[in-house]
Amino acid sequence: MPKPKDLEVRLERTEQQLRLFQKISRFMVREMSLQEVLQGVVSLVVEYTQCDSCLVYLADGEDLVLCASNTPHPSTIGKVRLRRKEGLTGWVASERRLVAISREAYKDPRFKTFGELPEDTYEAFLSSPVIARNRVVGVINVQHRMPHQHTGSEMEVLTTVGEQIGCVLVLARMSPDAVDSANHVDLVLSSGPVSMKQ
Repeated sequence: MPKPKDLEVRLERTEQQLRLFQKISRFMVREMSLQEVLQGVVSLVVEYTQCDSCLVYLADGEDLVLCASNTPHPSTIGKVRLRRKEGLTGWVASERRLVAISREAYKDPRFKTFGELPEDTYEAFLSSPVIARNRVVGVINVQHRMPHQHTGSEMEVLTTVGEQIGCVLVLARMSPDAVDSANHVDLVLSSGPVSMKQ
């Protein structure tokens, strides 16, 4: 039977998860630029995971492009590109699977260095696909400079955040006028899956 102190710690961590998801959900309903939303999500993930780096890559055809980061290298935003099968990030996108490496991530055979990113030397690596409408549209990475054993809870949180980012990307394609003029009842009651009309 778990000790009361262990239960308190687990309860506090669960409450932190809930707050993280609530804050991201609020980003989804506000009128903010997509860049502001992604940077806000990155900041929240860093706060929750206590990681040293959080990077969001989004799909551009067969490439993945760095679109948000907590680290101070703004010149790399929009410029760092990799193919969908390149490196650990590309592997996550092409395999549509989470990867968690607790130490020496740079020694993994799938790893690829980018000379301009200090994260290339970080020890621990946790990465999840960003999913929108059941498609991989990007990848979110969390990295620690020192070895870090990722918990099941951290893995589940990053997976969920990847899904939330995917929803943000879908919502960003809708103008406020489209939301105002939509017949929401028809969307719900019509047969078949809801389609996103461009």
